[in-house]
Amino acid sequence: MFSIAMAASLLFTPADAHLAYETAKGIVDDCTPRDAGTYRTRRAARRIFDKASAAGIDAKMDTFEAITPIGPRRFVNVEGRYVSSHDNDWVVLVSHYDTKPGTDCPGANDGASTSGLLVALADALTTHRPKDINVLMIWTDGEECMERYGHNDGLWGSRHAAEKIKKEGLRVRAVVCLDMLGDADLGIVVPRNGTGWLAQLALDAGAAVRPGLVAAGHELVADDHLPFLEEGFDAIDLIDFQYGGGPGRNDYWHTAQDTMDKISEESLLLSGRMVAELLNRLAKRKP
Repeated sequence: MFSIAMAASLLFTPADAHLAYETAKGIVDDCTPRDAGTYRTRRAARRIFDKASAAGIDAKMDTFEAITPIGPRRFVNVEGRYVSSHDNDWVVLVSHYDTKPGTDCPGANDGASTSGLLVALADALTTHRPKDINVLMIWTDGEECMERYGHNDGLWGSRHAAEKIKKEGLRVRAVVCLDMLGDADLGIVVPRNGTGWLAQLALDAGAAVRPGLVAAGHELVADDHLPFLEEGFDAIDLIDFQYGGGPGRNDYWHTAQDTMDKISEESLLLSGRMVAELLNRLAKRKP
């Protein structure tokens, strides 16, 4: 008697979407506000670390200091690694978990939703065990700027992570930033400041899940993918940047209205399935 081991595809289920939602809710309920580099972000980091570890991946907390417009601050990234083989390339998935400083914003969608999504993806990876790819998940602190985005304001966690990965010498196939993907009125775009072939792969993955789920954006977006691009990695941003009370509006963003009632498990299910399909396609793509 013998068995043939088949390479599993990554699936994302309604149970995974529920885990993503509940994780986001816990972050919002227990860690609001989460101004970058404060004790509440450290509390959120610990919660994320515990959830990621429970999902079965190798998780750790990465503390570092950086100079900000308001002086030195200590930040905490959380890293989680799914390793299928030491011979495989890596895909890096990134979500920030902090909120805009000084706003008392709960950050249900802007930060918590995709942080919960990464936890659920970690659980899905350890359940389905895809064999052809390694995945590094990074929950970043300090994505939000204090005053205005610049070299010493905002994107601290992703800048630290990109430099660290470059020094480590990981073979990275792609970096995918996830942001604001829990919006109940979901409309994912890929901003134009990203890597072309990877953006097209994301559009194709989105269409395979639901036609029109992902669209090509025309704007330049400052998000956690930028430091990776600057370090020479292929990277894109997946974001829903119309988050408000009507078409074309973004009036929930960075306000007290960014609450859990504005996000849905259905949107997290669609976003999770899209990312899972993208990972499956990246696994098949030759480096």
